Amino acid sequence: MELSTIALLILAGFIAGLAGGVLGVGGGIVVIPVLIYIFGFSQHNAQGTSLAFLLLPIGIFAVINYARAGYVNWKFAIILAITFTVGSYFGSKWAVNLPADTMRKIFSIFIILVGIKMLFGK
Repeated sequence: MELSTIALLILAGFIAGLAGGVLGVGGGIVVIPVLIYIFGFSQHNAQGTSLAFLLLPIGIFAVINYARAGYVNWKFAIILAITFTVGSYFGSKWAVNLPADTMRKIFSIFIILVGIKMLFGK
């Protein structure tokens, strides 16, 4: 792996971490477009790589900080974790069989709709 590639990955990871810590968004919102448009990944490969790096070691330090400050609802978090695990299993089974172009469109529409709702919603 070239030094420039490593540097770009470090920058993308840091920005994704900042976005996650400040905004509470998944790092995938930053990392998936970087992997696709800078590194030429397919939508499937970008999503799979994003899920792989977001596993336990990434969020644990942010969770500790939020929990110490009293900003974690553990009951909600446990229910969400269990259902997210089940949903991500079935979602990934479905997604790996979709064409990359369809995946990219679904991802893009989702981000746009969430952004519009947050910008204009209450």
